[in-house]
This record gives sequence, C-alpha cells and structure tokens, in this order.
Amino acid sequence: MTVSVLVVDDSGFFRKRLTEILTASGQIKVVGAATNGREGVELAEKLRPDVITMDYEMPVMDGISAVREIMRKHPTPVLMFSSLTYEGARVTLDALEAGAVDFLPKNFEEIARDTSQLQKILIQRILDVAGSRPGARSAPVAPRPAAPATEPRREPVERAGSRLHRPVTTEPRKDPATSEPVRKPARKTAARHYSVVAIGTSTGGPVALQKVLTALPASFPAPIVLVQHMPASFTPAFAERLNKLCRIEVRQAEDGDVLRPGLALLAPGGKQMMIESRGGQAKVRILPGDDRLNYKPCVDVTFGSLARSFPGKTLGLILTGMGSDGKEGCRMMKQSGSVIWSQDEKSSVIYGMPMAVAKAGLSDEILALEDIGARLVEGVS
Repeated sequence: MTVSVLVVDDSGFFRKRLTEILTASGQIKVVGAATNGREGVELAEKLRPDVITMDYEMPVMDGISAVREIMRKHPTPVLMFSSLTYEGARVTLDALEAGAVDFLPKNFEEIARDTSQLQKILIQRILDVAGSRPGARSAPVAPRPAAPATEPRREPVERAGSRLHRPVTTEPRKDPATSEPVRKPARKTAARHYSVVAIGTSTGGPVALQKVLTALPASFPAPIVLVQHMPASFTPAFAERLNKLCRIEVRQAEDGDVLRPGLALLAPGGKQMMIESRGGQAKVRILPGDDRLNYKPCVDVTFGSLARSFPGKTLGLILTGMGSDGKEGCRMMKQSGSVIWSQDEKSSVIYGMPMAVAKAGLSDEILALEDIGARLVEGVS
C-alpha cells in the first residue's frame, strides 16, 4: 500500500529534497506541495493525503494555525519539522497540542545527504504516522478540580492561548507483529503504596502525559519518573511546560536527584536515567546515551533499574508510542512483584508500546487515557 503525502514548507529546497527522499522509498507518493499554511489547509482538503509534513514558520499562515485548521476540517496525521532549539521545542509542543501526531528535527544538512540516517528515520516515521488517523478535533483537558482546603496548591501559569488536548484516533497504528486481540484484565488492582510510579511513552506521549499529570493533586503520595522519547534540546522545555500546567512539581531529572512524593522527574533527552536505592532513598543516576540502544532515554533502562532497586514496590505505566520499548522493563518489574498498567488501543495515538506489554500478558490493567489520572489518584495510596 502506497502512503500519500502532502509537503507543506516555504523552502523550495526543502520541498524538493523531501519529495526526492520520500519518493525514492517506493512506499510513499508525494501528491502535492504547499508553500504556506493557508495553501496547505486548502490542499489537505482537496487531496486528502494520508500524511502531511508541516513546517512551523511560514508566511500567510504558520504551521500551528494550519494544523488547527486541518484538524477542524478534515483530521489528518501531521508530522511537524522543528529546529533543535528551546524555541523550536516550545513551538513543537504547541503543534502537538493542536493535533500533530509526531515531529522530527529539521536538519537540512542531513536531509541533503543520500546516506543520512535521517532519511531512514524520516521514511519510517512517515509510514508509522500514516497508521494514526486523528478523528474529530480533540477536546481540551477538563479544568482541574479545586484542591481541598488542607492541600497546598501550586497555581498553574498557562501561556495565553494555550490549549491542552489529545488527538483522538479512529484507527491507531499497531505494530505489525500480530493482529490478535488484547484480552483486558478482569478486575482492578487494589489500592496500595508504591515507592515509585514510572511512566514510559513515545509518539503521542507529550499530550498524553499532560492529560494524566494534570489530573493529579499536589499531595499525590508517590514520586513519579517519566521517560518520553524526545531530543535533548526538547526535554527542558517539556518539563517546564508540564510544571506550569500541573499541581505536582515537574522538572527535568539531574544526577543525584532524590525522589519524593508530589515530584515528577523527566528523563533528559539523549541520556539514560536509572533509579537507585541509596540509604533507603530513591535517587536518580543519569548516564551518557549509549549508541547501542535505539532510544535515549530508554524506558527499558529506567524500568529495569526500578525492578532491581524496588522489587515489588513500583507501579509501571506504558502509554501510547511506536515500537516495544518498555516491554522488557515491565517484564522485569512484573517478575519482581510490581504492578503494570497500560493504555488501551482506542485512546492511543499509536498502539505499539502498550500493545507489546499487553500482548505479553504483563498488564494488570488496561485503561483509556481519560481514565488514567483518576485511576492513579484512586489506586496509589
């Protein structure tokens, strides 16, 4: 099956090279090209492509506004291109909130070389994103309930015009390994104390994490560690964004950080995060990224360290994402007596990581994204 793509970018050079790279794959057909966001919206309506690639800084209409228009008129998977800067990260996160499925760094030098690894990544990412069909425009996250009078409240500081919502997919992308249905566990796990709650995710994760974490009170009783596949230049901006939106504190993890209730630590991009037990405390250890691993940070690395350091005392949660990162880490946690939850297929942008965990029989609960926050409040004591 050939995937049709609409390229939206104001750079003629970028449009030409991107078209050459995608066409050379034999699996992708570029059906149109637009020079600005307004033209992109019009061509998206006319051509109905499987995937749209979108620059964010363009004349007439910027990429984020174009994504919002496309999601309103005819929801289509959008892959954003972004610069590897703090501002690029901020704009990309805005685009994901608007409904874009995923993003890639916009590196002209690598795209221009036929042997570039980015070419392989780009082609595969297009094929992956093609399987994620956004449905009707996502609803904003509901306002957070008022905190009890006895609970200290961190007031959110939201940027003007910021909207928080997730893409709703009608046919989430599945890993091709198997088409067998996932059997849901029959009952909820009992509420209990956990030394750590660990959440791993990839494609669709930024918006999913926002949805989950904004539902938690400042008094949430367990420390949280977050592993999101994301470049090193993006994770600081993402942690800052989450911290502004949530009642719990969220920040990028640093080596030596001590975990505590009400604090969520995000693994830094380009590195690996392990959790160790030192003197009865849970502490973060940040290691250089290992080129032998596909993901930096890697969910398996963090979850595996938790299985060793806190056997039977951790709750692992796998959210939307392509691939199977997290499956082996969840297996180690499960074997140590810990509890595993995973996101369901219907609410996943791409049903890869949670499917791998569920099909391996590791999920104690399979939950819709909109239910996960409340379930954490209910199930973690």
